[in-house]
Amino acid sequence: MTAGLRFAARSYGWRYALIQILVAGAISLIGETTAPPAFAQTPIKVVALGDSLTVGYGLPDKDGFVPQLQAALTAKSVAAEVQNAGVSGDTASDGLARLDWSVPDGTDAVILELGANDMLRGINPDVTRKALDTILSRLTQRHIAVLLCGMRAAPNLGPDYVQEFEPIYPDLAAKYGVPLYPFFLDGVAADPKLTQHDGLHPNAAGVGIIVGRILPKVQELIAGVQAQHRS
Repeated sequence: MTAGLRFAARSYGWRYALIQILVAGAISLIGETTAPPAFAQTPIKVVALGDSLTVGYGLPDKDGFVPQLQAALTAKSVAAEVQNAGVSGDTASDGLARLDWSVPDGTDAVILELGANDMLRGINPDVTRKALDTILSRLTQRHIAVLLCGMRAAPNLGPDYVQEFEPIYPDLAAKYGVPLYPFFLDGVAADPKLTQHDGLHPNAAGVGIIVGRILPKVQELIAGVQAQHRS
C-alpha cells in the first residue's frame, strides 16, 4: 500500500470513529431529556363515593359520571383509574356505614359526593354534617386525598334549613384542608334540557357538563397525589 493510500485509510478510520461517538452521545442525550410517556406512570386509584348522581342513575353505563370522567382523564393523558362507588338513595350516613368496603386499601384519592338525599328528605343538617365529618376524618387518617363535592339546598325547605345545610361543605373543607367543588350540579340543576324527566338527575348531556366543570379540580387532586408519590 502506498503512503497516500495508508493516509486515506487512517483518515477514514478516524472520521468513522468520530461519527460513532457523536451519534452515541446524541442518543444518550435524547434518552436523558425525553420525558416518559404518561401511560408509563402507575395509575392513581380514585374512588367516587356517592349516591345516584355518582352511580349514573337512569343512564346507560357509558353515560354515567364515572365513565365520562374516566374518558375525560384518559383524553388528557392523566394516569388514573376511577372506581364507581355510588349507591342510589344513599345518605351521608349510609356512605359512612359502607366506607371501609367502598374505599378499599390501596385507594389514593376519593371524590366525595354525598348529602343530596339528606337534603331531599329534610334530614337534620347536624346529622349530615357529623356523617361527612367522620368520613373525612377516617379518610384523612388513612392518608387518602379527598375532593369534597358540595350540594345546594332546595329553596322550598325554607331559609333556616338552607342556612344550616349549605355551610356544611365549605366548613368541612376548611377543617380538613381538602379541595372543595362547591356545587356538584353546577350548570345543570333545574335545566330541563340537561336533566331527566324527574327534573333531578342529569341526562347524558348534563353529566357531560358536570364532568367538564369538575375536571380541573379532579386533575389537581390527582396531581397532588402524584407529587406526594414522587417526594
